[in-house]
Amino acid sequence: MATQKSRKKYPEEFKREAVRLVLTRGERTVDDVAESLGVPTNLLHSWKKKYGDEIGIRHVRATETPEQAELRELRKKVKELEEEKTILKKAAAFFAKHSS
Repeated sequence: MATQKSRKKYPEEFKREAVRLVLTRGERTVDDVAESLGVPTNLLHSWKKKYGDEIGIRHVRATETPEQAELRELRKKVKELEEEKTILKKAAAFFAKHSS
């Protein structure tokens, strides 16, 4: 009789927090984070693919702190919002001109 190894189920919040740790790991490797959490490395990589974008944190470079990474991401977001604002101003002027 073959025995089946039962898979451990992890709560969604645990998975998201694990991905957050991977993305803000600084000098720690994915292997280090996986080992400290007691999860297989390949599973942590699959969670990263699934939840990475939703968490909203990009990979922290080894040479920067999580705060520096957050600042880099916020500056990028500000630039995107400024570009959107410019486009909306031009659109509003266009429609105001052509609606009269």
